Parts: sequence; structure tokens; C-alpha cells
Amino acid sequence: MTQESRLEKTNRINLLFAFYERLLTEKQQTFLKYYFHDDFSLGEIAAEFEISRQAVYEHIKRAEQTLENYEAKLALLQRHESRMQEIRVLETMASSETLPEDTRQELGRIADKLQSLE
Repeated sequence: MTQESRLEKTNRINLLFAFYERLLTEKQQTFLKYYFHDDFSLGEIAAEFEISRQAVYEHIKRAEQTLENYEAKLALLQRHESRMQEIRVLETMASSETLPEDTRQELGRIADKLQSLE
């Protein structure tokens, strides 16, 4: 796995974790936080909890799969990303010199309000 794909995976898991953290078990939350947020190695986590590296790996893999299953069913991250894309479109339109000033200001206000709801 390349460094770029590892970073993409880490970012995705962190985003999924932000949406679905409360749906995970306490152990899943803890292991994912240590591994993805705090950048602990499998060995460091294993030593902390006095279990094997393989057990840590399996807990993390199951937690990742659980997050992906929640996303497949609920699509919260997908919806969030779609909303953010639409907000960027509004912001681009609000900065367009071709629209009247009052229209640009209104689009800017709408974009700001939508952003604050996120």
C-alpha cells in the first residue's frame, strides 16, 4: 500500500469515526483512536492492553468493517461530502463578478449558513 493510499484510508476512517463513533463498542473506539488518531503501532497497542499484535489487528479490522457497514447503510459521510461540494459551488458563485452584488451577497449568506450547520 502506498503512502498516499494509506493517508487516504486514515482520513476516511477518521471521518467515518467522527460520524459513527458512538455506535462502536468502547474497545473499538479505543483501538481506533490509538491506531488512527494517536498513530500508535500495533505493537504499542498490544503492549498497552497486554494482548497479541494479531488480536489488536483483528479488533481494528473488525472496527473498520463496522464503520464501512454503517456508512453503506446510513451514508452520513457521503451526504456530508455532497453537501460540502454544493457549499463550494455556492461559494464560487458568490465570488463571481458576473452576478449582481446583492445576489452574490445572498449566495454568500446561504453558503455561510449551510457551513455553520455542518
